[in-house]
Amino acid sequence: MGEKPTLSGVTETMLQTIYARAKETKGRGAIKDSKAVEIVGNLDYDFSLADKDSAMHDGVIARTIVLDRLAKKFLMAHPGAVAVNIACGLDTRCYRMKNYCHWYNLDLPETIAVRRNILPPTDKITQIPMSAMDDWGSEIEETGVPALVIIEGLTMYLSEVDVQRIFAVISARFENVEVLVEIMNPAVAKRFKERSIEGSKAKFTWGVKNGRALAELIPDFSFSEEHGLTEGMAKFIPIYKVLDKIPLVRNISNKIVVLSKGNI
Repeated sequence: MGEKPTLSGVTETMLQTIYARAKETKGRGAIKDSKAVEIVGNLDYDFSLADKDSAMHDGVIARTIVLDRLAKKFLMAHPGAVAVNIACGLDTRCYRMKNYCHWYNLDLPETIAVRRNILPPTDKITQIPMSAMDDWGSEIEETGVPALVIIEGLTMYLSEVDVQRIFAVISARFENVEVLVEIMNPAVAKRFKERSIEGSKAKFTWGVKNGRALAELIPDFSFSEEHGLTEGMAKFIPIYKVLDKIPLVRNISNKIVVLSKGNI
């Protein structure tokens, strides 16, 4: 028998997402995440809900494709940068990326307790057991280097004040930083329900129209660009190459927004 994690609510969603990446790796192959395959193989957990939820699966893979591309682009342009992955769950991006000097994975203490058993920290990969709204900046050792912050699959479970608080912590700690943050359209947050996520009792609570609207809520940060998850979907479902050009489809798709502060 493998590791049997006991989680619920938002923290349980990390098991759904790593299962999606493992299943994709072993099946269609739009991404390659051997670490996810290894982890899922060692877990004692019922993934039947996630197995039936193709919408959740494709969304996870699409945002993995988009975020990996953007993170890799930043780290190639800023070798030696520090990276912070907020609400990391069992994310394995730190094993797929190169060029960083130190990678910090941050999540709630109960989540990090599970992660430590499955993915032990290393000299270059540190785990921070804190809320994204806590003052976690003091845990970052490096100074004077560019920073990349990733916020994947989190904002839709928070409030506007929570999101502003997270960016305030980022701004207070880093002078030169790029943030990759996933957002959900408000209408989608209200109406769309993912079956596997609903089964874990986690609920969508917040959305924002687009990256420019988000930037208006965040002091110190400027809007750089945004990418609909339809761009990721197009990599494995060809019809999305066409759908991505339709404004309505782009508007309801989750987006990865790039916000920056300082000389980035």
